Amino acid sequence: MTAAGRPTGPGPAAGRSPGSPPAAELPEGSVSPPRRSGLRNPQRAVAGLGAGLLSLEALVLVLAIQPMRVVGGGLSAAAIAAVVALAVLAVLLAGVIRRAWAWSAGIVLQGALLLAGALHWSLLVLGVIFALVWVYALHVRRVILG
Repeated sequence: MTAAGRPTGPGPAAGRSPGSPPAAELPEGSVSPPRRSGLRNPQRAVAGLGAGLLSLEALVLVLAIQPMRVVGGGLSAAAIAAVVALAVLAVLLAGVIRRAWAWSAGIVLQGALLLAGALHWSLLVLGVIFALVWVYALHVRRVILG
């Protein structure tokens, strides 16, 4: 016993993940149920991840206009319009990321950013970076939500 009156050492729940039934309740030879994520509201956590990523992408795109103009030269009005349109789309998707279709729209957004690489090489670099981060976010979403 600790000073607070709590027992020390392994108790009856030792070796179990939270939310899983005791070993006596599992049938012989069965596999234990999948572990829960431990999050209070997994849907909200995943939505926060997607919204944060899309917001960061929008910010990076808008802030990338000046370095693209200075470093790459030859920045056309079409490239600037594409960057602004993609940033606005990212912000709009961040606002509706709780809907299931918004994740698919995020994939389309990453593809559009990759295609914008035809307008300026740095957009292709940003597209590759954010596409990889988006793939990781989709992986995290699948692991947490199942």
